[in-house]
Amino acid sequence: MYLGRIKIRSYEKGLVFKDKEFRKVLSPGKHWFIDPTGKTRVDIVSMRNPWFEHADKDLIISSEMLDTDAHILEIQDMERGLVWIDKRFAGIIGPGQHIIWQGFKDVEVELVDTSQIKFDHTDLSAILASDSASRELIIQRIEEGFIGVLFLDGNLAEVLDPGRHVFWLNSVDVQVKLVDIRENTLDVSGQDILTRDKVTLRLNGLSTYRVKDPIKAVTEVENFLQSLYRETQLALRTVVGTKDIDTLLTDKDSLAKEVRQILTARVESFGIKIVGFGVRDIILPGDMKELLNRVVESQKAAEADLIKRREETAAIRSQANTARILANNPTLMRLREMELLEKVAGNSNLNIVYGEGGLADKVVKLI
Repeated sequence: MYLGRIKIRSYEKGLVFKDKEFRKVLSPGKHWFIDPTGKTRVDIVSMRNPWFEHADKDLIISSEMLDTDAHILEIQDMERGLVWIDKRFAGIIGPGQHIIWQGFKDVEVELVDTSQIKFDHTDLSAILASDSASRELIIQRIEEGFIGVLFLDGNLAEVLDPGRHVFWLNSVDVQVKLVDIRENTLDVSGQDILTRDKVTLRLNGLSTYRVKDPIKAVTEVENFLQSLYRETQLALRTVVGTKDIDTLLTDKDSLAKEVRQILTARVESFGIKIVGFGVRDIILPGDMKELLNRVVESQKAAEADLIKRREETAAIRSQANTARILANNPTLMRLREMELLEKVAGNSNLNIVYGEGGLADKVVKLI
């Protein structure tokens, strides 16, 4: 026979088991017991830690002997328990049987239905700061300029605005696809395209776009950026293939305008708005560059020769007009002769020689 004494402190409880059966709870104080068979066991547990875990927790709960000393919780699969200890959030407890000591500390438990997949709470920031939040909650932050498209178990649920969104984990499959709704650019470079006159050009284009309908952008196509890139390529090839090289080189704005019109109609079906399109570069093959340089050089030479001929024609026409005026006006002709004579006298010595046969009279008449 065994006679024993157990001292239980003010913050402890004694759990008495006999022959592997839970018998009773011992309150703080000194307790004597007699164990003739040696099958009695007393487990002393502290209530300073409100979270109570024990290998025989199910036996203790079914005995209903802790009702006044602890919170006995039966949490279902679609429930979670939010626990506050001394007015501070302590953690989230999942489905199952739970014992939380009360009395030594102020303990409050709030049951939450997780079938409502989105979770919101007045103390959400404190809840998310706990270690248990990462095990039970999905936190999705959406920055300004983005939109989130929410899918639950693969089905479209709603569109999420910028901000913080919290969902329960494991109740359903939660997926959020982020869509940038700001104005963006897509560079479509290095496109080798054959023109109508069989010249291969390399074009670099730039599409400016904005996501107008986020739902269409993530549901109508697998990847809207890849689809936009592909449609831009096709639009470029469609337009360039109908034009010759001279038209493309002299009127890039018309090319960009036609591409934008085709592209706008194609991408609207998956929620994209084309803000603008431009052709940055048109790159010619090496031999074509040399040929075009010779053509341009010849054109410029012909233009220069034409200008020279026009100037000569204008000068001859002016001389003919002057001659006609002088022929019809002897006095004006005489004045013109005197001007010429004055120029000659000003630039050199003028010697007048009087000879025979009335030479002097001719000179005097001339003067």
